[in-house]
Amino acid sequence: MVVEVSDVSLRYGDQVIFDRFSLNQNAGEHMLLLGASGSGKTTLINLITGLLSPDSGAVTIDGEMMSSLSGSARDDLRRRKIGVIFQTLRLISALTVRANLRLAQKLAGVGTDDRAIGQLLEAVGVAHRADAAPRALSQGEAQRAAIARALVTKPALLIADEPTSALDDANAERIGQLLLDTANANGSTLLIATHDARLKSFIPNAITLSSRLRAA
Repeated sequence: MVVEVSDVSLRYGDQVIFDRFSLNQNAGEHMLLLGASGSGKTTLINLITGLLSPDSGAVTIDGEMMSSLSGSARDDLRRRKIGVIFQTLRLISALTVRANLRLAQKLAGVGTDDRAIGQLLEAVGVAHRADAAPRALSQGEAQRAAIARALVTKPALLIADEPTSALDDANAERIGQLLLDTANANGSTLLIATHDARLKSFIPNAITLSSRLRAA
């Protein structure tokens, strides 16, 4: 089991965000986390990645209990086991694309591997931009570079947060297929948080969060 969210509860003041919520995701089982804005998708992603702690219940990532760890240990588990593609991409502007991937490998403690970096950049179609700064990339190139950075450590879990929300149909299809293909090629389990139902054609396995999870 790559993701185990077991009976998690979380409140903000008097507002109930999750009440004994559970979710399981096996290795190689790709999943969509659907829901409108405000349904709790980002909060759940933050719980899974250890950026938030539940009031009760447990979150386990690839056999390691994230929710019971200290802050620094959570950071270490996140770097070793999880690749995240943020909405804002978050490439380091002072580094080239290649250097961004090298840094990701170094932080994950897997050692730098320029051959693997080159192969991954080739797979996502930005090998010709390896030595460019992020600010010199088009939006599409930057998105592909961010996917490569998230995958370069071959994480057990790859999380993408709203990767297609601002894209037209053709580009949404391209990014959806790219995420699925590269996750499969790198042996990563894929979890996409989105309100974009177009992605169901790529990943039919989905769980939908609703306002009922947020009722007081």
